[in-house]
Order: sequence, then C-alpha cells, then structure tokens
Amino acid sequence: MTLNPKQQEAVDHENGPLLIIAGAGSGKTKTLTARLAALLKRGIAPEAILAITFTNKAAREMIERLSHIPRKKVYTAFGEAPFIGTFHSFGARLLREEARALNRTKGFTIFDTDDSLKAMRTVMRGETWARGEWSPARALEEMNKVKNLLLNPRESLDERSLEAYERYETFLQENNAFDFNDLIQKPVQLFRNHPDISKKYEERFTHILVDEYQDVNTAQYELVKHLAKGHGNLCVVGDDAQAIYGWRYADFKNFLNFPQDWEKTCVVKLEQNYRSTAHIITAASEVIKNNVVQNPKTLWTTNDQGELIQVIGASEPEEEAEHITEIIRKKLSEKAHDIAILYRTNAQSRALESALIQAQIPYRIFGGVRFYERREIKDIVSGLRVVANPKDTISQERLLTNLPKAIARPLLQALLVSESLPPLELIRSFLETANYFEYLAQKFPNAEERIQNIKELLSYASGFQNTAEFLEQVTLLQSTDDPTHENEESHKVNLMTIHMAKGLEFDHVILSGTSEGLLPHQMSYGTKEGLEEERRLMYVAMTRAKKTLAITFTKLPSRFLYEIPPELTEFKHLHGTSRELPDEDIIYYD
Repeated sequence: MTLNPKQQEAVDHENGPLLIIAGAGSGKTKTLTARLAALLKRGIAPEAILAITFTNKAAREMIERLSHIPRKKVYTAFGEAPFIGTFHSFGARLLREEARALNRTKGFTIFDTDDSLKAMRTVMRGETWARGEWSPARALEEMNKVKNLLLNPRESLDERSLEAYERYETFLQENNAFDFNDLIQKPVQLFRNHPDISKKYEERFTHILVDEYQDVNTAQYELVKHLAKGHGNLCVVGDDAQAIYGWRYADFKNFLNFPQDWEKTCVVKLEQNYRSTAHIITAASEVIKNNVVQNPKTLWTTNDQGELIQVIGASEPEEEAEHITEIIRKKLSEKAHDIAILYRTNAQSRALESALIQAQIPYRIFGGVRFYERREIKDIVSGLRVVANPKDTISQERLLTNLPKAIARPLLQALLVSESLPPLELIRSFLETANYFEYLAQKFPNAEERIQNIKELLSYASGFQNTAEFLEQVTLLQSTDDPTHENEESHKVNLMTIHMAKGLEFDHVILSGTSEGLLPHQMSYGTKEGLEEERRLMYVAMTRAKKTLAITFTKLPSRFLYEIPPELTEFKHLHGTSRELPDEDIIYYD
C-alpha cells in the first residue's frame, strides 16, 4: 500500500500504546490494515493479533485488503489467523469458549432486541408491580444501561427494577442464552472474577487494534483494558469530531483520555483528507472548531477547490422536498450518480419520499427494515435456533405464535429431533416440513418478495458448515450488511439519517432539514455537551460529501449554518431576494 508520511509513521510504530487521530477521509482503514499487515511481516503470530471494528462492513473491508497475504481466508475465528471482527463477534466467540464458566453450553442462543423484549414480558407477566408506565420496554432499557455502563444492579436499580433484572438473568440462563449486551458485559465479568481466564486471553492476543475508538462505551473500554493491560501493545484509531453515539452510551472521553490511561503513548495525527473538495473540508473544519471539548486537528487536502456549497431556504418541508428533487433531477440529467439525502430524524423522510415518488425518481431507505428482522427470515432463523439450542423457548414460542398450529407443532417436533446438519440443509428441511412457500403464498400478497428474501438467506447459508457459526453471524449482522443491498444499482438515491451515514461517502450529498430545532435537535438545548454532539453530527454529515454539498432548511436556519464562512457558500431562499442568511442576532436568544 502507498502511504503518506504520517500513515507510514503509524504503521512503523513498534511496541507500546499508539493513538491514531484520524480526521474524516484521511485513510484510517487503510492505515489500520497496513499496520496489521506490517505486524505479520515482522513475524508476529497471526493468531496473536486481535483487530476490533464497529461494523461487519469495516471488518470485511480489512479482510479484503489483506487478501494478498497467504493466510486463511476465515479471519473471524480464534485459530491460525488474526481475529478481525466487531466487539460483539469477538465477545460471542470468547463466550463460546468459556460458556461453562457462565453456566451455558457452547450452543447458546444470542437474543436480539425483539427476543429480549419477549423475555422481559415473560418474566414480568402477571405481576402487580409490572403495570402502568413501567413497561417491559422501559425495564429492558434499564437492563441495557446496567450492562453497557457496567453498573452494579444492586446499587443502581430500585427494588422493582432489580427484581425484573434478576428474573431476566435467570430466564436467560434457563434458556441457555445471552442477550446482545451480554456479549461485552459477560466477558468483562469473566475477566474480573476469573484472573486465570483474563490472563489466558491477555497472553493469547499480544497485539490489539481497535477502530472507531471514539465510539467505545464503558463495557467495551474495560474489555480492551483487560486484554491489553499486560503488554500495552494497543493501537486505537478514531476521530473525536465524529463521536455521535452518546445516546448509545458511547463516551468519546475514552478517546480523549487515551494518553493519560496508557503511559508513553505515541500520538499520530492523520490530517490529509482524500475524500472531499477543499471547499467542503474548509467549511466542515470551520464548523467543528467551535466545539470546546475536542482534540484539535487541521484537515487539509490537495483535491480541487470544487463547487461552492449550496445553502437553500424554504418555507415548508414539502417545498424543501420538491426543490431537492429538482436538484437531483438535474444531477441525474448530467449522468451523476451516488447521491444521498441525509437528515437528522427518520420522520423527515416522509416529505422527501412523497416528492421523489411524484417525480418518479427511484430511491431506497438505507437502514430501513433490516433483512434479518423480516418476518419470514426470523421464522426460519428461529427454527435453526431451536435445533442448535432446544432450551430456547423464545424461538419455540415465535413459531407457535406466528405459524398455524397444524404447521407449528409438527415442525417443532421435527426440529427438536433434527440431526446436526449444515445450515443450508436445515433451512431446506424447515421449508419442506412446514410447506413454507405455500403458507406464504396463502397468507401474504407479497409472497414472491418474501420468497426472494429466503433465497438470499439460502445463498448466504451455503457458505457455512456449522449452524452455530451461521446463527452467530446472523445475529451480529447489521442493517448495512443487508444482502439485498449489495447488488442494487448505484444510480438510485439513498435516503438515511446522519447516524446511518457514519462511515459512508457519496459523490453528491444533500443535507435536508438543517433547521433550528432539528439540527441541533431541540432535545439537545439543555446542555453544552448535547449541543456539541449535534455539531459533530453536522460535521459528519458535511464530510460524507466528495464532490458537491447542498444544505437545505425551512423556517429558522440552524445556528451551524452561520459557522460556515459565507465565501464558501451560495445562498438563496425560494421566496426571497436576499443573498445572505438572516441576521443571526435577530432570531436567536441564548
């Protein structure tokens, strides 16, 4: 790989803690991958390297870039190759090895959010204290907070919540299951309570690399700390300016405090942007510099200056959406593609979708209904989970509830005595035993679409020989890994929230609804921390754009628009003659 001097410095660092501060579009994945390859070239045993990413997409990208190395192609397992995968996939593999220490078997089930909610409803059912506003969903959120922040439930929960927590944990154990948050919390508990297990993994993984370190929560932070505490060979990469997941318990101060946590840290800043035009980079940098709590950096690029940033005001969301379709229509007429419309909240897509449909412009909602959350896929996966783990009552209950009793009961009987077949054969057996295609045809008007989804699942399952491994990957896959998205035409318009756009890039970006109350969101007004995270959202949205950036608003323009140098923008209001934003002093009050 061809690297710039700063990237090469990060790659060449030998032992000890390394903090790579990587600005947007600065080639952090390339640098991290090159560092991993350099470790292998130095003679570090492949199985001693642990590379943790936040998405399966990032893990796949690293694996693909390492394909020239004559190693095993399967990197996501403990063995003769580096482990390259997400925090949760690593935790799942660790728990497979140490299941007995937590009173589980290796065939345990991983409960997703839907399964966890059903479990909570089960343990709360019929109790007088489980009524009113204190719902199973609210109780589950309290459990999630305990696990993500590594809180002591006896100290942090009231009596009612504690009873629900303890019942829920017992239910998980009786069902030979872990929930998604357990995949991080339980390994940390093992390390704390079993020094021998902690030492085992500390000695196994002598070199650790962590991507997107600004997004780690307390549990993930502690997991990494336990793994690296003996040798200190920890390399983390991230950008505090792109820390936008505080609502998911992420704490970007772990990133800011890294040099204090790890003595003799080597700090390398990647500040050359390869993605965007100079105008976009300068504008985004001017916005983010207004944050007080940050690790300052100076992004620069050798790319062309590019077009001015379009800032467009409208009176109503419908008018805004119609103008956005005009922008897109013009782009398409110029043979442009790779277009994205970004917005702060999902609700903002309504007017945009209506306008695009009326204009007959094809689009997709990125991160909509997840592939593995579609009913027909969950039915089949539940069947496989019953085979892998007969104690999984949640999956059994799903089949009994979703399918007619005449289908569900004989199907369950067949599943509970099924031999350990590869997942592809098990799915085929499920389809045949349940006569599932005919069931879909009789029940759903879009049966053909659902059957196509199942064919996608069959294709994916053909790559696995072990059902437990297949189920683990299915549970860990994220919406961006939806196989139905892999082959879609690139000229379609992508609609998504800014949070979903993190890690992506597009030639042309339209940032919609950049209005006061939406971005920054009114819920952030109460604290400086909240407003600074909203500014980071603005920064992330702007830096997704490679060639052109248009920003639209209705009514009151966002305060962040005033932080963009006017000479970098071309402003117009659809109902005005002014070429400048309204006077900020007139419309804002602190």
